[in-house]
Amino acid sequence: MLAALREHGALRRAELAAATGLSRTTLSEIVGDLVGRGAVRVVATDAAGRRGSGRPAEMLALDPTSGQYLGIDLAHAAVHVAVVDASHDVIASEHREVSPDAAWDARVGAALEVVDEIAAGGTRLDALQGVGVGLPGPYSPAWSAGHAGATESSAAARRQVEDAVHDRFGLSPLLDTNTRLAALAEAVRTPGTDRDLVYLRVATGIGGGIVVGGRLVHGGRGLSGELGHVTVRQDGRRCRCGKQGCLETVASVPAILATCAERGLDLGSLRELERAVDRADPTLEAVLREAGTATGQVLASTVLALNPTDVVVGGALAAVAPPFVQQVASTVTFQVHPIDGARPRVRASDLGDSGGAVGAVVALQHRTSLLVDYPGSPGAPTVSSPTRRSTS
Repeated sequence: MLAALREHGALRRAELAAATGLSRTTLSEIVGDLVGRGAVRVVATDAAGRRGSGRPAEMLALDPTSGQYLGIDLAHAAVHVAVVDASHDVIASEHREVSPDAAWDARVGAALEVVDEIAAGGTRLDALQGVGVGLPGPYSPAWSAGHAGATESSAAARRQVEDAVHDRFGLSPLLDTNTRLAALAEAVRTPGTDRDLVYLRVATGIGGGIVVGGRLVHGGRGLSGELGHVTVRQDGRRCRCGKQGCLETVASVPAILATCAERGLDLGSLRELERAVDRADPTLEAVLREAGTATGQVLASTVLALNPTDVVVGGALAAVAPPFVQQVASTVTFQVHPIDGARPRVRASDLGDSGGAVGAVVALQHRTSLLVDYPGSPGAPTVSSPTRRSTS
């Protein structure tokens, strides 16, 4: 019932019954309970548009003040924070850049400082119901300097995040990979009911997430979506995961900057890369074509294995370099076109850098229906685009 109200807005009781399949008696009992608990309220009647005599029907809606959810994305080079109310509207969203080599206490501290700034700006967290945190993938330097001891490092990082959130808010956080959470945020925004989607974030690192039938796919060991570590060049650069020639060594922002420098184009930052895109620098265009082709080939293999309806490319590079996304899309189309019906829609994310934080909130609000092994309603609402305010 809560999912139906999030998705459709205010509804009459008859409409709510049709949307949920509940009997009138059961519906009345649940509505009474939710109204009594303050989660649902009567917002109006349908008298204005109603013909004939008789008592106007009540319109029921979620009370947006009945709950808040906090999403935090501890990305490689930034922390992102989003606050969402019970009606699923993003009411505050901010981010702050951090060093890719920052220790976990510094990352968590920066995130909590951003939360403080949001609160100081007038967004009170008196009705906070849950906290979700997205963490970078298992091969991040923050997780481990190498494969040796990766399990211990990962467990220690998770405990540090859990302790910090619990000490601050008195709540145990929901934890998951940030790119996987961003995939979930994209999935609930995707039209249709199938919601089969592959998401790839291309930024300081490369990671992904897979959603099948509206549900996140974690894999047997929780490592699904690590597409940045698919080998694309046998004799390529050494990757921080220990292998050579991973996609991350070709298409991540640092890799593209390094390749440009090797070819005589010195771009010291993402901002300079964006300016080079705007002036159509031929060296950068060639590098982006190569990176987009390699990325498209990895995604095409994934598409042929999973047959998603959508492929979404997000992250800093997708935001500043449309030619990269265009090359990814054309490569996927070329690789997949012989099989009728296999080609997905390929698009750039419009959630920006807040996808992981928003996805953490979605996971909190809908873990009963969107995460594997939790029973619940299969419905999923849409998520409004957040308005970002930089604190960097």
